[in-house]
Amino acid sequence: MTVPKITLYTNHRCPWAHRAHIALKELGLDYEEVIIDLDTPREPWYLEINPRGLVPSITYNGEIVTESAIVAQFLADAHPSHLLPPSNTPEGALKRARIAFFVDTFFTKVQSHFIASLRASSENERTDAGEAFVAAIEKEIEPVLSSQTGSGPFFGGSEKLTLVEVLIGSFLLRILSFHKPETGLLRQDLPELLEKRTPAFTRWAKVTVAQESVNFIWNEKDVAEMMKQKLATLKK
Repeated sequence: MTVPKITLYTNHRCPWAHRAHIALKELGLDYEEVIIDLDTPREPWYLEINPRGLVPSITYNGEIVTESAIVAQFLADAHPSHLLPPSNTPEGALKRARIAFFVDTFFTKVQSHFIASLRASSENERTDAGEAFVAAIEKEIEPVLSSQTGSGPFFGGSEKLTLVEVLIGSFLLRILSFHKPETGLLRQDLPELLEKRTPAFTRWAKVTVAQESVNFIWNEKDVAEMMKQKLATLKK
């Protein structure tokens, strides 16, 4: 395969754009990076690339692909690897279905409680939202991860990252860091609750965020500060 010409339009503080960085790093693909300022109206030239004005977008040999999950899926399909099995066998199709279901479960059953925790306006609200968040992981995510076969630490017992970690890894970084006192965005005892009630999830999250492809653009301080500013604006 010839080396593709890829331009990634991104912002390092955006968890959705972060997905594309993980995929590109895992696949070993070179790319040109263009940072999009999310704090100002989008420039007309970028709206020609992505009329929604969102990140990430990529151009791949001149073709435009937008929306984070679609970008990651496209890259994984265009460059077969450990991230995703081919779909032309029943086994591969089943693995893809399980990956899709797990990611959908995380974002439809768990993520809303994380957002509620961030938006809590009092310590009592934050405590209650944190409990709901842990309970959702305990109910929806923990049973899947704790019943996996295979010797690897990643989804499905894989020895290497899968598309699951590509699509969720940037959110795990936030889950495992926003509890810190200097950040104050989640209840401070969240790590203890997760360790006690969702040990499989905790192991999986920690090993995922330790991977270079997941954390190489991560700046905890900048992201936390941006999040606090955004939440303060929403409360006005």
